[in-house]
Amino acid sequence: MALDALLQPVVLFFLLGALAAFARSDLAIPEAVAKGISLYLMMSIGLRGGGEVAETGFTHDMLLAGGAGLALSFLLPLPAFWLLRTAGKLDRTNAAAVAAHYGSVSVVTFATGSEILRHAGMAPAGFMVAVLAVMETPAIITGLLLARAQGKDSLAPRGGLLHETFLNGSVILLLGSFLIGLVAGKGGMAPIAPVFDVPFRGMLCIFLLDMGLIAARRLMDRRALTVRTAALALLLPLLNGTLGVVLGVELGLDAGSSAALGILAGSASYIAVPAVMRLALPAADPGLYLGMSLAVTFPFNLTIGIGYYGWVAAHVWPLIRG
Repeated sequence: MALDALLQPVVLFFLLGALAAFARSDLAIPEAVAKGISLYLMMSIGLRGGGEVAETGFTHDMLLAGGAGLALSFLLPLPAFWLLRTAGKLDRTNAAAVAAHYGSVSVVTFATGSEILRHAGMAPAGFMVAVLAVMETPAIITGLLLARAQGKDSLAPRGGLLHETFLNGSVILLLGSFLIGLVAGKGGMAPIAPVFDVPFRGMLCIFLLDMGLIAARRLMDRRALTVRTAALALLLPLLNGTLGVVLGVELGLDAGSSAALGILAGSASYIAVPAVMRLALPAADPGLYLGMSLAVTFPFNLTIGIGYYGWVAAHVWPLIRG
């Protein structure tokens, strides 16, 4: 499955963007276009998930997956923080900021992973979109609590922080689109399917081309990363993603949904959490947390991680369980 994931157009466009950046090409996607596509992808993901849940109804598995996602998002920053402090040699503020990224999720990693899983016959359940939305915010709270131990001076004023954390645009759009899809159902979604369903893969390819350009250019800025932090940016998704898959299988989720939970746990935010950290922890280094999450973890998940999580969910852990 890992090789199959590498040969998917969405991944190949990411690699094309990275190669163009490494070759110092002037290829670029206008920022306004990239932001518009990002909004489109979140709307499409939410609508599709809501429509599928409307058809299947709320299930026991949905509640289990939501609870597991919530727990993972709250707790994953804790071991990440310890590793970043001990192995990464980071100060408390930077370790807390980075740990929050690794407890939260990447919408684009989830979207790409879902497409690859569907292509492999392991489509995750529609309710995993709700799990995605649930997992964005708790890690931020844990990260800020870890930073608070250093003292109140390390944190920005609370009012704006609470607004940015709980009313973040990506969370609102994902949950809102999910609820619209849930209310409309698949029948009500049919008239807008030509806009939000059919073009989805093509728009994702354009967005990943841009992500390849950005990730490679950040990776070339060697000031942002050390050997230690780059190694942790590879280790953390493996540990977190494996835990997510195992938890999903143990809860009785199907292989596709277990792999999707692994993809969520193994991903790292590079959109929602950086926006909060810029406001909440201005002393933290954006080059560090974006360098790790976007320049290292994101490419790793696209090229290796997604295939690995799917393989563990479909073959390895069920075999171990007997």
